[in-house]
Amino acid sequence: MSRPLWWGDDPVPRMPPRAPLAGDTAADVVVVGGGYTGLWTAYYLLAADPSLSVRVLEAEHVGFGASGRNGGWVSALYPVAPETIARRHGEPGARDLLAALRKSVDEVGRVAAAEGIDCGFYRGGSLVVARSEAQVSRAHAEVSHSRHWGTGTVWLDEARARERLCANGLRGATFTPHCARVQPYALVRGLAEAVERRGAVIHENTRVVSIEPGRVRTAEGVVVTARHVIRATEAWTSKLPTARRAVVPVYSLVVATAPLLASVWEGVGLRDFETFSEHRHLIVYGQRTADDRLVFGGRGAPYHFGSGIDPAFDTDEAVHDGLRTVLRELLPALGDVEFTHAWGGALGIARDWHPSVAHDPETGLGRAGGYVGDGVALTNLAGRTLAELVTGRHTALSSLPWVGHRSRRWEPEPWRWLGVNVGLRLANLADQEETRTGRPSRLGPLLSALTGH
Repeated sequence: MSRPLWWGDDPVPRMPPRAPLAGDTAADVVVVGGGYTGLWTAYYLLAADPSLSVRVLEAEHVGFGASGRNGGWVSALYPVAPETIARRHGEPGARDLLAALRKSVDEVGRVAAAEGIDCGFYRGGSLVVARSEAQVSRAHAEVSHSRHWGTGTVWLDEARARERLCANGLRGATFTPHCARVQPYALVRGLAEAVERRGAVIHENTRVVSIEPGRVRTAEGVVVTARHVIRATEAWTSKLPTARRAVVPVYSLVVATAPLLASVWEGVGLRDFETFSEHRHLIVYGQRTADDRLVFGGRGAPYHFGSGIDPAFDTDEAVHDGLRTVLRELLPALGDVEFTHAWGGALGIARDWHPSVAHDPETGLGRAGGYVGDGVALTNLAGRTLAELVTGRHTALSSLPWVGHRSRRWEPEPWRWLGVNVGLRLANLADQEETRTGRPSRLGPLLSALTGH
């Protein structure tokens, strides 16, 4: 099935849909985008000032984008190395940003509990396995790096790692407690309902084509005027005329098994519902769901020319087959288990891989995004920060290093297409080389130079 597992079996994820915006109107704040960023922003705005009138405009339905399709990691991961942040903002600023992310993991769980959102939030930590000498070397470097920055990642030897996940060829693993598992669509749906309870109005099937200071215009020509306009469109930012090269939409694809028997889980592990990955170059990610399925995703799908986003791109049989093969090889206890779902979705990447959040008090324009797939917790931090910037009630969050960051634009085509797809190909080739040789890939430095990591 090509629909995300998270959406269930209904023809559409919510019936009836919320009404589209039918006529010109005004608000204190209009938020463009009904995913995590937009909804967290509306939530914290109304928590800070319940008198605000807030409208959220969504082109499809709430959670249609990455917020309702992702792998369900609520992690403290940040796609830019702290050293890079420290060079511009100083080491204390980098440490503050990392600490704020760790707190955001718990804040997502706190709000879910407080609002009665049944999204399977469980903080079991995250395990990243090492299955070759090259991967062991990278894992130890990560632990040493974490020790310096105080992010809590530790090394588990083979015996201790196997207590958590019975991976093929396991040599050890890194583990961090700062990660939770979640059903991502249940979270975004529950968050939307919480936002509505606080007084916001959400319009679905309302596509915005123009964002300007003080107003937005929809594809139907309807105009909303507002003192503050927040752009929360992530990968779809590339479809707005004034921001076509702000981010590139890159697809991540996911597969899911049928619910596994208890006897299979005995051979797999994940008893504490840890999320899991591998110290390879091409990103993969997995979780054990609340109903005992395995969900496993990864990169590898090509970037589509002209920043293409299309439902047809949600499925790539070669990549989906590759994910199933990798998961079976990683976890032999799965045997011939049935895979029931395969889907995908676009995420947004800025040219320097640096997420950002900003608000101009003069124009009232605000934005957040470019999460590189690490957005479930980071969007919460973005929403809290935007609420502070809009209301002027600043705390330390408003001074974190990612606030006001500007990434340079992506190159025009065909250079954009060539660069992104060369990077994906290099990551794949580097993993293949390490599988053959057992040594760190000679392509690693080139890949790091290309991605800035």
